[in-house]
Amino acid sequence: MIRVAEEGGVWTLTLDRPDKANSLTAAMLESLIEAVDRLQAAEARVMILTGTGRVFSAGADLDEARAGLATSPLWEQLSGRIAALPCLSIAALNGTLAGGAFGMALACDLRLAVPGAKFFYPVMKLGFLPQPSDPARLATLTGPARAKMILMTGARVEADEALAWGLVDRICPAEVLLGEARALAGDAAGASAVHVAAIKGLIR
Repeated sequence: MIRVAEEGGVWTLTLDRPDKANSLTAAMLESLIEAVDRLQAAEARVMILTGTGRVFSAGADLDEARAGLATSPLWEQLSGRIAALPCLSIAALNGTLAGGAFGMALACDLRLAVPGAKFFYPVMKLGFLPQPSDPARLATLTGPARAKMILMTGARVEADEALAWGLVDRICPAEVLLGEARALAGDAAGASAVHVAAIKGLIR
């Protein structure tokens, strides 16, 4: 359910459960954490995170969420690992991003989205707290008021509005989404891992 591919220092991690809107199970989260650790050990220069089908991820698998996955530390472990990567990280959002899946996208350096993508994080309605690091990352991108709109009012943000808010960096047609992500990866892929990490460190 998680596919991993590597080519020329660019690692692509793909959520591959389209029949369930790429909803995430504990096993999938563990596989993503393992993949992120592997690519860091391999001195990857770029990580691209994407999904199959028309939804990037609907968040937690409903059955597992009811059994406790909604409050699992795995979500924060994954987003923390992604945020700490010394390489360039790009979320190529092939569709809607919802709930706990927000964390991994917020932790990436860049976010691309298809025109029909929607963004919502209904923790207030569901009675959960967001992942600990998500509110600050969200507010850094969108500003505090818009972060409150997403987290406290349940706002569903369309792709164009998400672009205007700074939640995503570029909107791309679905058929060129991965191509655009790979094009953005080009310079970093051609550099050394040390050089990539040095520039990212300066920006931080």
